[in-house]
Amino acid sequence: MAYDRYVAICHPLHYVAIMERRSCTWLVAGSWLSGIPVSFIQTTLVFTSPFCGPNKIDHFFCDVAPVLRLVCADTSRNEMSNIMVTVVFLATPFTLILTSYTCIIATVLKMSSPGSRHKAFSTCSSHLVVVMLFYGSGMVMYLRPRSSHEPENDKLLSLFYTVVTPMLNPVIYSLRNEEVKGALRRRVAGKRLSPLQ
Repeated sequence: MAYDRYVAICHPLHYVAIMERRSCTWLVAGSWLSGIPVSFIQTTLVFTSPFCGPNKIDHFFCDVAPVLRLVCADTSRNEMSNIMVTVVFLATPFTLILTSYTCIIATVLKMSSPGSRHKAFSTCSSHLVVVMLFYGSGMVMYLRPRSSHEPENDKLLSLFYTVVTPMLNPVIYSLRNEEVKGALRRRVAGKRLSPLQ
């Protein structure tokens, strides 16, 4: 999405040529297929480790970090793998997205029409909010040292990036729609004006 916004705003006349069906297919296929070897390597590293003691995971789902707490051997290889995966699949895309939005903001600020600037900013702001929420909570979760991981905080952070952010996603994007904004304003104004029952 960030690349699509970048091309649409920074290179609008070349948009159709750059974002053709084949380019989009390659972008989607690359993002899907790049996760397969990573998942395979992480799963292999975790489940070839010796487990002992309790077999209950203190977490909402079977994430790598809570499963590693059950391993009764040195998990430094697993932790190094997790850090590398986090850098490659969280920090790198996040940096690329921020770079594209820096270019977008520079282009938008050069626009002479205030209406065009407003439209461009409103189009990009919702995506940027969702990106910040998702990547921010994911990086806080996975880039912290193991010593600072507490089960309760980990559960809260993972709940945030797996449940809260996807739930907010449609709300944030629908608030760009003028009809939805108007209905929300009428609803809020109606609640304030209605008498207490």
